[in-house]
Amino acid sequence: MPSITSLLDQAATACAKARKGIALTGAGISVESGIPPFRGKGGLWEKIDPMKYAHIDALERDPAEVWKVLFLGIGELLGTAAPNDGHKELRRLEELGVLQTIITQNVDGLHQKAGSRDVIEFHGTHAVLRCMTCQRRYEWQEITITEIPPRCPCNGYLRPDVVMFGELIDMSLLQRSQMLASQCDLMFVVGTSATVEPAAYLPVIAKRAGAFIIEINPEPTPLTHHISDVTLLGPAGEVLTQLTERVARLRPMPQG
Repeated sequence: MPSITSLLDQAATACAKARKGIALTGAGISVESGIPPFRGKGGLWEKIDPMKYAHIDALERDPAEVWKVLFLGIGELLGTAAPNDGHKELRRLEELGVLQTIITQNVDGLHQKAGSRDVIEFHGTHAVLRCMTCQRRYEWQEITITEIPPRCPCNGYLRPDVVMFGELIDMSLLQRSQMLASQCDLMFVVGTSATVEPAAYLPVIAKRAGAFIIEINPEPTPLTHHISDVTLLGPAGEVLTQLTERVARLRPMPQG
């Protein structure tokens, strides 16, 4: 079995050659920022029934209850969360010319806080509130919550601009993500087992198009032995820091 050093070197060499790199990220990259995942051990869905509180039917039936049980807690958590080394190193890979776009399944906005410029938010963002009646959008900081649920001036209820169970993702985002996956020559898969559709199919599209797949996860996933060219096991921040240091030696920062 190859050593972590040889795997890092192999991944760094692929990064140094890349011209169209993209990243697919999931909840695992934000765990180091203190944000628990939704699924899996220790995830939010172990404490809260998603069908009872995270389904669009529940929101429409009893918005106040969904706000109290789900939205307020997540809003407070995300309001204080800061990007970790994983987010920052992806931004650095962008500065080095390796990465062009990040496709994230997260709703925490931490890639943008880290400075990444082109982020496709597959499942929306918790940083923005949207009126359920007139569709007007507000930054979370713009709203002073004096009643639950908060209301828009049109008197409609506000909700986070996220994709809930029972809702479809934005097809334009899916189509752009699929196009990027089909055209990239390098794909990072970070902090996700890539088992939830439709994001799960993006590494398959990239692989079939000839892209080099670098997986960074704490443990092996279904991608590890079938799709990934290199799998780097460990915390995203730690692994990406080691990798980016190697890439920087092979591929100096672009001038200008």
